[in-house]
Amino acid sequence: MPIEPNVPTKTPNTLPDWIKLLDSVRLPVPMASHERVQAALRDSRSSLRDIAELMQDSPALVLSVIREANHHVHQSLAEPVESLEIALGRLGLARTEELLERLPTALPEDTPRGLRQLLLISQHAAQQANGLFAARLARLWQEIHWGSLLFLSPLWPLAITHPRLLEEWELRVVHKGEAAAKVELELFGVRLLNLCQSLALQWRLPAWIHHGYNLLLDEQREFVKVLHIARDDEHRLRQQQRLDDDPGLRRWLNQPANTVVLANGLALSAQEAWNTPHTLRWQYLTCLYLQMPLDDLQQQVHQHAVQNARHYAAPGLWHPAEALLWPWDTRRVHKGLQPAPPPTAEDLASWRKLCAELLAEPSRFTNAMHLTTCARDALVACGMQRVILLMADKTGTALRVHQTAGLPGEAANLNLLISQSNVVQRLMDKPAQVRLTPQNNTQFSAMIPSSLRGLFKGEHVLLRSVPGNERVVMLIVADQGGVPFSEITVQAFTRTVQCVERALTAFSKRGA
Repeated sequence: MPIEPNVPTKTPNTLPDWIKLLDSVRLPVPMASHERVQAALRDSRSSLRDIAELMQDSPALVLSVIREANHHVHQSLAEPVESLEIALGRLGLARTEELLERLPTALPEDTPRGLRQLLLISQHAAQQANGLFAARLARLWQEIHWGSLLFLSPLWPLAITHPRLLEEWELRVVHKGEAAAKVELELFGVRLLNLCQSLALQWRLPAWIHHGYNLLLDEQREFVKVLHIARDDEHRLRQQQRLDDDPGLRRWLNQPANTVVLANGLALSAQEAWNTPHTLRWQYLTCLYLQMPLDDLQQQVHQHAVQNARHYAAPGLWHPAEALLWPWDTRRVHKGLQPAPPPTAEDLASWRKLCAELLAEPSRFTNAMHLTTCARDALVACGMQRVILLMADKTGTALRVHQTAGLPGEAANLNLLISQSNVVQRLMDKPAQVRLTPQNNTQFSAMIPSSLRGLFKGEHVLLRSVPGNERVVMLIVADQGGVPFSEITVQAFTRTVQCVERALTAFSKRGA
């Protein structure tokens, strides 16, 4: 069964709308895992433990089974399931097999990269939880394991429906240090923790996951108090005395359910580097919880990361274990800070062919839509990821969309009044180009219509007006996903615009 596209026509901006959208997404299961589990379900010798172990390689499948079990729970079994084995027992093998048949499958290379990266982080968190806490709290190992694995699961469908928003969040919050609350309200209209908490409740996920979100949202004072004590790592006796002086705080810290948050904090913060202040905060907190020196904890955490990478690291995904081979102060550079890759040889061959069609005389195009389709395809072939082509109407007062690429469906309904923007007005007065960069972004962004700027998140955007028969008739806006441009793509963009100008002129004279 192929993976189904989940492309929303409009980005939600309220909690109910987000929950409705994300609750409807069906996560793809890796094809190999799907086949192994299906064979085990049909094998009478397989126990529930055997089947559960096979499912662990696909966190998306685990989530689907637990959600299904909670959805069909009988009134007498009101408590949500706390483990995969309990979920399998409640569903039964026949209903589990029916669920498996309904789920989409996909090869790794066909699964959205953002989803695969989030699943890898969740698997890393589960590895840290098992290695650091499960042996010490053996009777609670299932709660620790499944809670840690599924803690970030409310974000998994978001990585399918709005991957670019998550990428921009990471760039701005993690790598540029912008305030998370401001960025999240701007991008999503809601705080991500509130969204995760609400989805966890909707799906009736294990209780320790709800505890974790409540802790992060409502118990920040306790967090700060404990962190002050945890940073005093070189004086462990003094740490113990301070906790003894505040029994309520000691009980708060020692709750077993805190292990889920600690494991995910360690895994998430390690994505940037192993020695950032953010990572050290989670390590100090874990040291205090385990009553362990920092050096010993770091050694264990690094070992667990390497073990996890041996099982789950994959091409095209980032695993923090890779950074253990680097000099200690090295930082992973977010792809949003690196130039976009240049177009491939195959892409450039396609681009040249499309440019040749634009340059053909007499014009081969039967109508304006035919011409702009070719222009859009040429811009995509030269490396542009998001493109919009707007044409002036007959009155010359407004711009209407003719073509888009890489943009949400509502972009096609954009209608711009030229007089409402100084930048657009100047571009439509005579052929010109504006290239947004981090240096001039503040200056120009305020003068570009918000409806247009909102489609091109990022600090690297090209706007170019194109004449046809000595009059500006088209505005092209394009970027490479908001990251710095590949200069080869910029050169090809300039050449493409020249070809489009020739095509527009030849098209306007086709009846002569």
